Formats: sequence, C-alpha cells, structure tokens
Amino acid sequence: MPSSEKFRDHVLEQFNGKLLEGGFRVTTRKMMGEYILYADGKIFGGIYDDRLLVKPVPAALKLLPNAKKQLPYEGAKPMLRVTDEQIADSKFLAKLLDAMLPELPAAKPSKKK
Repeated sequence: MPSSEKFRDHVLEQFNGKLLEGGFRVTTRKMMGEYILYADGKIFGGIYDDRLLVKPVPAALKLLPNAKKQLPYEGAKPMLRVTDEQIADSKFLAKLLDAMLPELPAAKPSKKK
C-alpha cells in the first residue's frame, strides 16, 4: 500500500514547522509510491506504508531505544520505526535529526550525462 500524501504532509509539517532552529529543511522524493526523506541533502529515512522509518545510526538507536526495527520493503535493510506520538513531538524530531545528521554519509554528487 503506497503512503498517502496526507501522512507525508503531516510528517513534513512536523519537521519543517517551528522546530528546525539549526536551519535544516526536510524534503522528500517520491519513489514507487513511497517517500525518501532528505535533510541537508542527506538521506535519513523515509515514509513507507504511512510509517516514518529512520536509518539505524548510533544517534537514532540512542534516542529511540525501544523502537521496533522494520523493513521498509521486501529485501531492504531494517530501519527504526518512529511512533505517531514521537512524530507529534516536533521538538523530539528536531533533536533526533540534529543528532543523526553528523553520522550520515555525505550526499553523493549527481552524475552528469
């Protein structure tokens, strides 16, 4: 089941609303009915089947100690599930993103044709 635009808009509003004092701007890219999440050009998670999943970097594991590991899709690596209660807490999302970004690989430059 593809993710809904309504859920994507809700997640983006929580990330991009009043919280990002660090100047981050979360964006998405639609891929096969789901959404990849970017901050500062780095992929940090995605929206899959109306679930917010983030990469299991050490900072995310520390801030989400009880998070369930779930597969975004068949054959993918497990990611950490962010609960609806955590999504509703924009300050928590800012803290999570601030902690995760330094641990994520730099964005790969796009190949020019």
